[in-house]
Amino acid sequence: MTTASKITLLRVAMIPVFMVILLLGYNWVALVIFIVASCTDFVDGYIARHYNQVSDFGKFLDPLADKLLVVAAMLIFVQWNRMPAWMVMVVLTREFAVTGLRLVAVQGGRVIAAGWSGKFKTASTMVGLCVMMAFSVPVLDIIVSWVILLTTVVSGVEYFAKNWDVLGLSKS
Repeated sequence: MTTASKITLLRVAMIPVFMVILLLGYNWVALVIFIVASCTDFVDGYIARHYNQVSDFGKFLDPLADKLLVVAAMLIFVQWNRMPAWMVMVVLTREFAVTGLRLVAVQGGRVIAAGWSGKFKTASTMVGLCVMMAFSVPVLDIIVSWVILLTTVVSGVEYFAKNWDVLGLSKS
């Protein structure tokens, strides 16, 4: 197993710890764990590319770990009535849809790289969730939730608009 994959597994292992700490109300400790876990995404990616440690396992686990970390935080905020469940469902739907689109593309020999809107969505989601952990302010919760929703929808639309042909459907 590569070093990059071990770091990704560490991120996965941090998720239940993060959840327990946040559910116990230690928001600042949970925030630090969330930030460290989020940063491991950059570290494992750098190591994988820089040291030629890209693996099928890493390609599978890395995006899954990212989604699990984000969904873990969102589910707690839903439980605490700080984020609407329907918004989380939209986020999950986009993630499943884009993952499915990428799977179909790979079968056709095409790789769909992350677009700028997907990167912006990820960054705004991570920052927004950090804001929600740091400050329990209803107005901020609403703003963060809507920013996450809007960036999620925009990036999902971009992925499908640019890659509609992958599905074998005409644009008419």
